[in-house]
Amino acid sequence: MQAEYIQIGEIVKPQGIRGEVKLKAMTSDMTRYARLKTVFLKKKKGEYVPCKVLKGRAYDGFAFLQLEGVTDRNQAELLRGVEVYVDREHAIDLDEDENFVVDLIGLEAQDTQGEVIGELVDVLTPNQICDVYVFDTPRGEMMIPALRRVVVEVDVEAGVIVLDENVLPEVAVWSDEPAERDE
Repeated sequence: MQAEYIQIGEIVKPQGIRGEVKLKAMTSDMTRYARLKTVFLKKKKGEYVPCKVLKGRAYDGFAFLQLEGVTDRNQAELLRGVEVYVDREHAIDLDEDENFVVDLIGLEAQDTQGEVIGELVDVLTPNQICDVYVFDTPRGEMMIPALRRVVVEVDVEAGVIVLDENVLPEVAVWSDEPAERDE
C-alpha cells in the first residue's frame, strides 16, 4: 500500500527573525518549494497537520518556507526537527520508470529465478548519476547501484524488486567484506 504522505524536507532551523524556516530538502525538483500552497507537518504522535505556505523558495540545496501562523524566530525554533510532507495528490510527477523512495522501502529483493535476496531498507543518493539501494540480507547489508543492468524490475504493487544475479557479484558491496586498498 502506498503512503498517503511523501516527505519533502525536514526543518533544520529558523531563518532570520520573521518566522521563516530552513529545510533540508528531500526532492529532485527544487523549484517545487516556490509552488507549494499547503504542507503537512508530522507531529510526534504521527499525525499530519496541514499548514498553509505563504512563501517558498530554494537556494543552495536547501528550501525556505514561510508558514502561516509562524511570525517570529521563537515560533520557528519550535519547529526545528519537524518533518515536512505533501499529500500524494500534490507530489511531483514522476517518469514511468521512477518511484518515490517511500514506496520502495520494504520491497523484497529477488533474483531472476525468484530466490529471495533480502529487503530494501534504504536508498542513498550519493551523486546525480544513480542511487544506491541498501538491502538487509541473511548475509548482512548489501549495497548495489540502482542501474538497469542490475535492477531488472521494480513492481511496487507486488512488493518486489528483481535483481540480476549474474551482475550482483561484480557490483554488490557487502558489509562482511573488507574494503580493498590500493597500496
